[in-house]
Amino acid sequence: MKKIAAIITALSITAMSLSGCAQSGSSSSAAATPENPMILTLAHGLSETHTVHIAMTEFAEQVEEKTNGRIQVRILPNGQLGSENENMEQLMAGVISMTKVSAPGLATYNESYHTFGLPYIFDDTENFYHVMDSQQMQDFFLSSEDDGFVTLTYYTSGARSFYTKNKAIRTPDDLKGLKIRVQDMKSQTDMMQALGGIPVAMSYGDVYTSLQTGIIDGTENNETALTTGKHGEICKVYSTDQHAMIPDVMVMSAKVWANISPEDRQIILDAAHASTESHKIAWDAAIEEAIADASSQMNVEFVNDVDKEAFRQATSGMIGEYCNQYPGVQTLLDIIDSVE
Repeated sequence: MKKIAAIITALSITAMSLSGCAQSGSSSSAAATPENPMILTLAHGLSETHTVHIAMTEFAEQVEEKTNGRIQVRILPNGQLGSENENMEQLMAGVISMTKVSAPGLATYNESYHTFGLPYIFDDTENFYHVMDSQQMQDFFLSSEDDGFVTLTYYTSGARSFYTKNKAIRTPDDLKGLKIRVQDMKSQTDMMQALGGIPVAMSYGDVYTSLQTGIIDGTENNETALTTGKHGEICKVYSTDQHAMIPDVMVMSAKVWANISPEDRQIILDAAHASTESHKIAWDAAIEEAIADASSQMNVEFVNDVDKEAFRQATSGMIGEYCNQYPGVQTLLDIIDSVE
């Protein structure tokens, strides 16, 4: 099946290239004109109703407006070109210009990005925003040209917590023996093992059926998954341990970045940061709506008396292990700690 998917993806890319939907027009922003613009393709796997897609659409509109049409961002949503991993491979190969991935997915190319998948590296949402919006983090985002990409901005995806069919998770002991779906990331599997649960890595699209059939006992995500993913139809207890805050990031090929003038780079960065600020507002509204709908329409109980310190202690050892195994993790943690 993977080979078939790869073939279909390759055929899609080829067809798009032939039709002019891949990177086309001027190859540099300095030479671009409204009549012959620099066209940047941005592929991602989200739907057109997702708050991140909407934010990236605003980004594209601002870039086109501020450059008077010399630079245009063409967005391909809904996984038209495959998964996040496939999109990154396409970006590195020069097939597309930009994509959106979950931050730890970049660890394949820069080990420091493992950090974003680790538990409790941020104190709370306020601290998360303070660090992610800092100049130190912006400098880090733009420091990976030698790795083949630069990160333009981030988008919050909230705090991830555990939820199950009928059991509250107040301490790590409550996870023992439970099969919990996690993202297919080493950090998430390691976290579940440290907490005593049984990690089951699977795609998001398989979670609902797996909960329904008992393949897994629970999962972890932000509150919107209860409603948009309809997980609240099955899982009736959401325990707000908030073990991870894993951002999405919008990245650009370093080869493309090198062909953008300093003035146009600033326009792109300003538009990216503005879209992040807009997304924060939309995200807060989405979370409030999800909690209200899950409570009133799905009878989901939100458990807030969770012993977060117990979760922190149970996972503290893996932080040290990652720092030893991946020196870049310690480097990024030092950057995070340096933000005042």
